[in-house]
Amino acid sequence: MAKPAFRYTPALMFELRVRRKFSAAHAITMAGQVEALHGHDWRVSVRVRGERLDGDGLLCDFHALERAVDDVIAPFRNRSLNDTPPFDRTNPTAELVARHIGDALAPRMPAGARLHSVVVGEAPGCDAVYRPGGRA
Repeated sequence: MAKPAFRYTPALMFELRVRRKFSAAHAITMAGQVEALHGHDWRVSVRVRGERLDGDGLLCDFHALERAVDDVIAPFRNRSLNDTPPFDRTNPTAELVARHIGDALAPRMPAGARLHSVVVGEAPGCDAVYRPGGRA
């Protein structure tokens, strides 16, 4: 009896990461209590993945990815997140900031790359991770 043919599915092999920073204040609500407005130097790390490189040996242009991230976070720079859409209507937690950045970036991915994760740190050692589609 012949063995069934092994079907190879290529794993995502290439990953790029860009890191950006912005300063902004926020006051989140926890258990019904609004904390005092305070600031952070927010750190953003965006990871994209893809299976293939283009003819130049690139997954995508780092600069295009940096521009996309910069465009998404520009409205937050040196502002109060609580006064800046969409966080003027929702709690500006690190988790929701990461989700907002990811959701805004996903449709802007350069050809051949897909958004894997967005990590947002608001304090040293404190990061929130968002993965579109709930991928592990």
